[in-house]
Amino acid sequence: MAVQPVVTPKPMLKWAGGKRWLVPRLTAVWNQHAHRRLVEPFVGGMAVSLSLQPQDALLSDNNPHLINFYTWVQRGLTVEIDPRNDSQYYYACRARFNALILAGGHQTAEAAQLFYYLNRTTYNGLTRFNSKGTFNAPFGQYRTIHYATDFLDYVPVLANWTFQQADFAELQLEAGDFIYADPPYDVEFTMYSAGGFAWHDQERLVEWLARHPGPVVLSNQATARILALYEAAGFTIELLDAPRRIACNGDRTPAREVLASRNI
Repeated sequence: MAVQPVVTPKPMLKWAGGKRWLVPRLTAVWNQHAHRRLVEPFVGGMAVSLSLQPQDALLSDNNPHLINFYTWVQRGLTVEIDPRNDSQYYYACRARFNALILAGGHQTAEAAQLFYYLNRTTYNGLTRFNSKGTFNAPFGQYRTIHYATDFLDYVPVLANWTFQQADFAELQLEAGDFIYADPPYDVEFTMYSAGGFAWHDQERLVEWLARHPGPVVLSNQATARILALYEAAGFTIELLDAPRRIACNGDRTPAREVLASRNI
């Protein structure tokens, strides 16, 4: 009887800096450690976890709306709102989403549906929040958009995964965990969620990762100071060319990226 190939579910969201392009390189490393728990402190669009499909995973992000969406997907979220590629409707939904945030209703199924709709419809796939914690990305300019009506196919895949909204330093790690960290890039714009991710956070992260006794892999923009930071902490450095899929100026030239690893 022929063995059926494993179907890799596609990421549900558009996400700046998504790592589908990096999956083949990460898979080669992960295959040596697939018995471990996968920990992603910056889960983002979830391209890596969906591709590696670990038996056990702790997936975290500091963006509460992202984690709320995944939590509802895990429960079998259906899209009951009427998603439309229309600017007037988009801004009405954005206003409703922000009203839920300000009223403390950001953990509801409605908020999860609105977050999904805004993410699929917003300009250039940009998910952006201001200092008050409200969503402020403008309407996109797509001719056609595919919207899912439900996420039932993802329920068995996510069944044994734990989702947590937290700063990376708050995660309860186990010594044998495999950590894959893909933090916000070392670039000027860092406001993908309220609070941002400044240089001192990059420094906190490398210290946190260096203390972990298990395998660690990190990806980031290969700026001079990022390279110096991880080299000084004893990481093995590999340089890669990453595709630039989301750029406000239309630039699609490859971006230089670093893959830093320890205990592999």
